[in-house]
Amino acid sequence: MSARARLALCAAAATMMAACALLPLVTPMTWLFQAGFLVAVQAGVGAVTRRVPLARPLTVAAQALVSLMLLTLVCAQGHALLGVIPEPDTFRYFADLLQQGSNDVSRFAIPAPLSDGIRLMLVGGVLVIGLIVDMLAVTFRSAAPAGLPLLALYSVAAGLSDGGTDWLWFLVAAAGYLMLLLAEGRERLSQWGRVFSGAARSPGGPSGGAVAPVRTGRRIGVVALGVALVVPLALPAIEGGLLDGAGTGMGAGNGNGGTISAINPLVSLRDSLNVDEDRQVLSLKTDSNNTSALYLRIVSLDDFDGTTWKPSQRHIVGVPNRFPTPAGLSPDVRRSEVRTRIAAADWYAQDWLPMPYPPSGVQVSGKWRYEPVGMTLVGDHGQNTRGAVYEVTSLDVQPTADQLASAPAPSAALKREYTKVPKSLPSVVAETAKQVTEGARNEYEQAVKLQDYFAVTGGFQYDTQVQVGQGPNAIATFLEKKQGFCIHFSFAMAAMARTLGIPARVAVGFAPGTPQSDGTVSVGLKDAHAWPELYFEGVGWTRFEPTPTRGTTPDYTLSDTPGTSLPDVARPSQQSSAAPSTGTSPSESCTAQMRKLEACDSPSTAATVSGGDDGPKWWQSALWALGGLLVLLIPLSPLLWRKRLRAVRLGGHARTEEGAAAHTLAAWQELTDTAWDFGIPPDESQTPRGAAARIVRLGSLDTAAGSAVHRVADAVEQVLYAPRPQPTTGLAEEVRRVAGALGGAATRGARLRALFAPRSAVRALWAASARSAALKGRVTTARPTLRRPSGQGN
Repeated sequence: MSARARLALCAAAATMMAACALLPLVTPMTWLFQAGFLVAVQAGVGAVTRRVPLARPLTVAAQALVSLMLLTLVCAQGHALLGVIPEPDTFRYFADLLQQGSNDVSRFAIPAPLSDGIRLMLVGGVLVIGLIVDMLAVTFRSAAPAGLPLLALYSVAAGLSDGGTDWLWFLVAAAGYLMLLLAEGRERLSQWGRVFSGAARSPGGPSGGAVAPVRTGRRIGVVALGVALVVPLALPAIEGGLLDGAGTGMGAGNGNGGTISAINPLVSLRDSLNVDEDRQVLSLKTDSNNTSALYLRIVSLDDFDGTTWKPSQRHIVGVPNRFPTPAGLSPDVRRSEVRTRIAAADWYAQDWLPMPYPPSGVQVSGKWRYEPVGMTLVGDHGQNTRGAVYEVTSLDVQPTADQLASAPAPSAALKREYTKVPKSLPSVVAETAKQVTEGARNEYEQAVKLQDYFAVTGGFQYDTQVQVGQGPNAIATFLEKKQGFCIHFSFAMAAMARTLGIPARVAVGFAPGTPQSDGTVSVGLKDAHAWPELYFEGVGWTRFEPTPTRGTTPDYTLSDTPGTSLPDVARPSQQSSAAPSTGTSPSESCTAQMRKLEACDSPSTAATVSGGDDGPKWWQSALWALGGLLVLLIPLSPLLWRKRLRAVRLGGHARTEEGAAAHTLAAWQELTDTAWDFGIPPDESQTPRGAAARIVRLGSLDTAAGSAVHRVADAVEQVLYAPRPQPTTGLAEEVRRVAGALGGAATRGARLRALFAPRSAVRALWAASARSAALKGRVTTARPTLRRPSGQGN
């Protein structure tokens, strides 16, 4: 096997070793064998085309074509001509499979089942990475940059996995990359002929080879890989890298400290719950008499940047046995203790623990941490809710309208933190909030007016397929279009409350589920929800429900007086009792039975403030990126072509007489082309010595540069005219010295012209024209000539 064939084999092996990092994401692992076979065939096609030989772009094109045909055979056999030749219907089917795979990735927790869409994404992705690695390392003989696609493949897997075995897959991928570098080094050394080490060889020992360099390379690679694995473990300050086992945005610690980074949980909520079918997420068993108000809260979002809400970076501690009293809750407010036993589905992997709010205690096994400000539990070092069974003790807080209306002002620090709005927030948000709450006598009345504006009087419609735009104007667009789902309603109400000086944040979790015949409550995917929480001193963080037809309207915001949406603040609300509510609130049209029959819309289509499908599809973004790259590469193609040609001409060569002669002529060609780029066109009628004198004169070169030009010319004359030419060393450095001198003597405009629009780049067009003429000549020669046989009549 030739050195080039071994390099191709190592490139394919390195690709598959990096692809092993995807194994924990999908089950079963049969896709890996399919991908390995296709990558091997792809590498074999490259090896055959390089032996023909074909031009490098044609080699890559042949590999890409065969790869597409193989992918068609594996994934779209019934939609192709003869089962292997792609047709327009084949690409439409591929698009459908990719869309299905994208939905499956969002639908299933890790490890996901191997659907047809996921199979296409995995096998096709590995094939593309394998083609890029083979092109860089083998076709263009540059193995070092081939590590980038391998790193991309590993990074995708590490970013999606739970993180427990990331170090193992990193070790496998890194070993494959080092093997590829070693194979390239051997292939380069083989072009030099026999390489001798310093020690004498025994008569029976090996007669040649790159033994010493190979051993040294292996030692360096092993040491470098060991350092890469050990150093991060020895430096605890370096956290959150690809080998971090947490993988959840959590800081390291022993359970008594750490931080939560500002990761938007809406992203994970979308990935886990963005499905069409309603599946059970949680099963509850509670002693509460009013399950219609039993919301399960995952996390609170209190950092508002004008576009979206996300959790602030908070300090976390070990889970206490008994949680402290919620901030702001006074003893005068009526409350009752509720116990709820919760069982999570074995496929539901959420980093935050769903609990009723406010919790006063929790019994849960595993590595969980407590965030005191939001009163939430978050998994530590890969801990999640998959299959968890736990019991939560919580408070059913029952404030009256009078208590909320007469709430004193909160502390200055709390109000300052939870009423901040960015300057980028459109003014129409604050103006609308003032218009809607006009006539309100206190912050409670303002909050109820905001809630009723969205849920009842404002003409808003609940729609999960809405397109409301992106960026800082998203809330303003929502107020104008008046269509959205829970994310939009909660985001908008919380932002408007802040503009009025009311402390506000957004909670994410689940609306009340569906009661079952066995006394449990089933919480499904379609119960995913978000709602605003507003702060009232003496009561604490208080839930409001602005989303129409979703959840339940709090009793303390319902009206007692006909014709008005505000409660009578002169007396407590008659519905603020511990007894369950017997009536249906105006915004509670989506009942438990309707949810059970799937008659309600799902809020889990998306989980960002932009909403809907207003963003571009992934393939559209890829096409735009590819188009932008082509637009950038077209004007830079002369520069790139010259740099590549210069590297080839002045690079290494075979240590033979023929190799030295070819290198000398290539160096002279590069020198004359460089002079041409700076405005000195070549004169083919002159001898090398005369051409050298002309370049020195027209280029105004100094003595050192002029001597370099003549030394190169002398070497060329040796090759052309001497019976036994003497090899000359250092020609590449001489050419570079002359190029620097020509650039130093030229004006800035001439230097830019030589760099971005080199005149000698016209040789590429000449070469293409010559190849075209040669191809036409071969076709003409091969065409049979029709001659009339002798003696044949008319």
